[in-house]
Amino acid sequence: MFVSKDQAIGAGILVASVALIVVYLWWLFFTEWSWWAIVLPVLVMVLAVLGIAGWIGYTMATTPPPKPLEEIPELSETAEKAAADSEAKPTEEKKEDK
Repeated sequence: MFVSKDQAIGAGILVASVALIVVYLWWLFFTEWSWWAIVLPVLVMVLAVLGIAGWIGYTMATTPPPKPLEEIPELSETAEKAAADSEAKPTEEKKEDK
């Protein structure tokens, strides 16, 4: 039977994850270090979330603001044409019945 490289990698990931589940459950319920089985994963997740938040903040703080649309020639010409077209079309006035 022919197994592709992706299928072999997937089977390896499956076997590794099942083994890690068994090891984690044993660590959590059958050792004296079970407190660390809760603390370490929570710590890793909190640090990951705060690290991502810090990276987003750093990126926002160090990225220069975008140029105003008036400084981009293609967009300013389009905006001028749109403004001229809207001014050229008369608006319909509502007639009031007395």
